[in-house]
Amino acid sequence: MSTPQPHPVPPPCTSKQGDPKPSVASAGTTLPAPVTPRALLSDAQFTGVMHTVLDNNPGMEADMASRIVVDALAFLAVAARTPQGLVPSRVVDEGWHALILHTHLYQALCMGLGGFVHHVPERPDPGARSHGDVERTVAAIEAAGYSVDADLWRGPEDSLITVAASCQHSGPEGPIVIIPRPKGQAGQ
Repeated sequence: MSTPQPHPVPPPCTSKQGDPKPSVASAGTTLPAPVTPRALLSDAQFTGVMHTVLDNNPGMEADMASRIVVDALAFLAVAARTPQGLVPSRVVDEGWHALILHTHLYQALCMGLGGFVHHVPERPDPGARSHGDVERTVAAIEAAGYSVDADLWRGPEDSLITVAASCQHSGPEGPIVIIPRPKGQAGQ
C-alpha cells in the first residue's frame, strides 16, 4: 500500500555492532532457535513493536506492520550471528528501527541471539545501493531456516510499500560488527 508521508523523513542509517552493557540478558545466554521469528517476542512485546511501526507510518494496515516486524526479527536473528554483509531492505529496515526503539527488549533480544547489532547512521548513496546486497541477506535468512516475505525484500528503488525509514546500509564489506564475535570469526 502506498501512503504519503506526512512526517519528515528520518535521517539515513546503517548498522554496526559494539560493546553492549547487558542488563536484561547476559552475553552467555542464548535463545533457542524459534520455529518462526515471531516466536522471539511475547504477544505484548510484539504488539508494542508493531504499534511503533504503525505510529511511524500513518495509514499503514496492522497486518502490514506485523509482516514487517516478523521479517525484521528474522533479519536480526541472522545478523546477530553474522559478522558482516547483511543489509535489510528499505521496508524491513522500518521494523528494525522499531525494534531498536524498544531498547531493553532490543538489547536482550540481540544478546540472546548471539551478539548486539548496532545501527549507525549512514547517508544514503543511490549509486551504492544494490539489490544484490538484499538478495544476499535474503539467502542468508533462508539458509538459517527462516522464510521471508518477498514483497518486503524488494530492491532499494522499489516503492511498492511506503515506509518512513530512509536508510542506506552497507554491503558485504559493511560495518556490521557483532559483540561478542561469533565463534570461528577472526578479530579485526
